[in-house]
Amino acid sequence: MEPSRGTDTIRVSLLSETGPVRRRNEDRCGHRTADATTTLVAVADGVSGYPAADVASQMAVDIMFDAYDRQRAGVRPDVRLARAAQEANIGIYDRAQVVSELRGMATTLTAIAVEGERLAAVHVGDSRLYLVRDGRALQLTKDHRSGKVNLTRSVGRELIVAIDRLTRPLDAGDVLVLCTDGLHNVLPDTELARLAGDADPDAACRALVDAALARGADDNLTVAVVHPAGGAPAHPRAGGLGHRLRHRLRGLVGGAR
Repeated sequence: MEPSRGTDTIRVSLLSETGPVRRRNEDRCGHRTADATTTLVAVADGVSGYPAADVASQMAVDIMFDAYDRQRAGVRPDVRLARAAQEANIGIYDRAQVVSELRGMATTLTAIAVEGERLAAVHVGDSRLYLVRDGRALQLTKDHRSGKVNLTRSVGRELIVAIDRLTRPLDAGDVLVLCTDGLHNVLPDTELARLAGDADPDAACRALVDAALARGADDNLTVAVVHPAGGAPAHPRAGGLGHRLRHRLRGLVGGAR
């Protein structure tokens, strides 16, 4: 497990395990502080059944982070993420054309940039991004697959890939969860929301992976838990009442200025 870290206002923890069935871990995850206010987190799952799936997932994370850093700071985070993801796609594709042993390698990629109270994300494949708020898990990404296993979109398979991207505001107490299908395929959203709500992101990652293993997970498992506002999720959340009251108070304070 990579212990929780981040900027003064963001806490991040990551955990990736091979699982009880697979011989090697083809998942990769990573975290980087881009600047004083922005934190990047990425999860990638190499496409099994093709050569060098682990190489593809590692390249996706590394190239995307480096490409994000090279862009001008004035560019919007969602635009920078999309450009960086496309650069990762081209890098993996080009490498596979040159090295015959890597031909056909590809990966999923789900990545976020958290800047203050704003989330930007890019997504390709069937790893997922969840927003946990008021005890509920909202899936923010769409799975690019037909049936349960066949990916319809992946990073590195073609020279250009269609990339989903989104932006949205974040509230105090929100928790973000990025995970590969080894976890979300076996863990119901209700249980994911409950376990991700732990005040300690390290403990939340451990609990999520352990719960998935207990439910019979047979794939690599990777999860990242992000507390954008730095603090623990607010408890208790009685049907979201506390959340609405906090918003009302914010408005009253803002209007009094």
